Amino acid sequence: MQYDVETVQEYLDQIPEERKDSVQKLRKTVQDNLPKGFEEGIQYKMIGFYVPHSKYPDGYHCDPKEPLPFVSIASQKNFIALYHSGLYSFPDLYDWFVSEYPKHCKYKLDMGKSCVRFKRVDDIPYNLIGELCQKVTVDEWIERYENAIKKK
Repeated sequence: MQYDVETVQEYLDQIPEERKDSVQKLRKTVQDNLPKGFEEGIQYKMIGFYVPHSKYPDGYHCDPKEPLPFVSIASQKNFIALYHSGLYSFPDLYDWFVSEYPKHCKYKLDMGKSCVRFKRVDDIPYNLIGELCQKVTVDEWIERYENAIKKK
């Protein structure tokens, strides 16, 4: 589901009531655990945490007017999604997350390249998400991004 919003609060206001608490708790988990330097806002019609242009003026290569995305949270039709670019970009981080997930959640991991889907809102592993968010700094993300995209 996409919401035509400009602020995080507008996004939260439009989420179905049965998901509000879970999305807000997931957002708070990300806010409390991301290293300093990331900013929050609406990006691609989702709650986004990104590297601001003040830190990385080049922006996102697909659209340089957009700041460099890192983590997003979305309330989709059938699930809540956490998009974490580090899972796609750091193989060791991906391996760690996949091996840790069963220790925190009784249901099978439902995951794409960077998207973790939570169909059961009462079974989101907030502690694991918090740990995940702590593992990549802004500078590490910019370096990995540039090495992958800019091919110096």
